[in-house]
Amino acid sequence: MFTRLLPILSALIVICCLLAPSGADAVRIKDIGVIEGVRENQLIGYGLVVGLDSTGDRVIGGQFTIQAMMSMLNKMGVNLMINPIQLLTRNIASVMVTAKLPPFSKPGMTLDAVVSSMANAKSLQGGTLLLTPLKAANQQVFAVAQGPISIGGFLGGTGGPGGATVAKNHQAAGLVPGGAIIEKELLVNIDSWETVSVLLRQPDFTTAIRTAEAIESTFGKGSASAVNAGSIKATIPQSFQGRVVEYIASIEGLDVTVDAVAKVVVNERTGTVVLGEHVRISTCAISHGNLTISVKNTLNVSQPLAPLIGSSAGQTTVTPDVQTEVKEQESRLMVVDETVTLGEVVRALNAVGVTPRDLVAILSALKSSGALQANLEII
Repeated sequence: MFTRLLPILSALIVICCLLAPSGADAVRIKDIGVIEGVRENQLIGYGLVVGLDSTGDRVIGGQFTIQAMMSMLNKMGVNLMINPIQLLTRNIASVMVTAKLPPFSKPGMTLDAVVSSMANAKSLQGGTLLLTPLKAANQQVFAVAQGPISIGGFLGGTGGPGGATVAKNHQAAGLVPGGAIIEKELLVNIDSWETVSVLLRQPDFTTAIRTAEAIESTFGKGSASAVNAGSIKATIPQSFQGRVVEYIASIEGLDVTVDAVAKVVVNERTGTVVLGEHVRISTCAISHGNLTISVKNTLNVSQPLAPLIGSSAGQTTVTPDVQTEVKEQESRLMVVDETVTLGEVVRALNAVGVTPRDLVAILSALKSSGALQANLEII
């Protein structure tokens, strides 16, 4: 008896698996949102790069490099009695140094520093960044950067008259890996938080409601609410008081089905077209063709017979022969039925048989006619 029921039970299990809601479209909250108050901070500073092989700043355009170098030498107790212009030996360059201070960073941790030339330095290859304070927007120093610069390429050759130069990658910017040391901590006291706010990267009312419902399904009714399309406020339960990190980790791991408006993004410069999941097309008729005009200019030489028989009355002339040809691509009017899935939209547009650049014009016309049920965004 059990042997007879086994195939039936197997079939029922397969049907239930097919009918069960799929979690393929669900994503984690940490992938669609961030926690308010936990973010990076930008740092910036002005510095000098030394040790260049005559590829640094030139006198014309590098005046501030001379001033910075004189100021640095004066702070070190070096007082020069020469013309400051003579100090600019093309072995030094002015640069801007930038870095990102991650949240919860502690003094002593290191960051990568990006070094970019400010003046007319030819290359930063082989240079060393001198001690550079990195400040935040409030003008407080949070890190200092120093170290050799890596540009991930090279600059070879003598250049100039009779010489050749070979360059790989961009030479006016580089990276100091781990060259910035954090000197000051940016305090983020999450232990005293009573609520946690999740900020969606792509604000959407439906996604915000679903995110709040996902939190409520785990931590109880009323534990979260959608403030607006881009913010969800969650109250930390009593069981997680003093364990805010664990609570945030639990929230970030919850799955949410993301919703978004139907949108078509078009890049006319590259011919790139990206269609969203909810894009639909109403029943319409499409015809698209190209007009090609070809102009051919042929120069014919007219040689009279008079010069050949000894008379000087004849003259050789050039007569142009212009031929204009007009070709229009044959195209038929094609009926496109109403689509209900993204796959049907793709098949309908492919049936027209046009290039991606022609597809841009068709999508624009569909939007103007009201047949394209999506927002058309041209970048």
